[in-house]
Amino acid sequence: MTDTLGILAALGPAWSWVIAGLVLSGAEIAVPGVFLIWFGLAALATGLAAALIPMPWQGQTLLFAGLAVVLVGIATRLSSRASPRDAMLNRADRGLIGRAGVLAEPIVQGTGRLRFDDTLWRVEGPDLPAGARVRVVGLSGTVLRVEGF
Repeated sequence: MTDTLGILAALGPAWSWVIAGLVLSGAEIAVPGVFLIWFGLAALATGLAAALIPMPWQGQTLLFAGLAVVLVGIATRLSSRASPRDAMLNRADRGLIGRAGVLAEPIVQGTGRLRFDDTLWRVEGPDLPAGARVRVVGLSGTVLRVEGF
């Protein structure tokens, strides 16, 4: 234990922050969640600031905390402004709007089934026989709304 403290004292506070930043950034790779990277960057910036400007450990800790809050806030704001294309990610049903297909089962009393690739989708629309060509015009939950053409 004394050897570890001696090594950290020899490295100085700036290197301790840089090492902590690298460990946190590396932990982001092992446990992805786009969260630890911001703490890692805050620690790296604190290490650089501590190397350039002599400051007590209390100042370094406050600088780290402030940078972490600011970086997480910026990251949160940027992620909330995701593009409309990102909103479709992992939403296969929204990518089907406008797509044409052939009914796998007839639409009877407003409901039927349509196959796209390897998935059988429930559909709503006008009564049509199996094999009729339809186009997806919208969705209601997980049910596709279709019309014949």
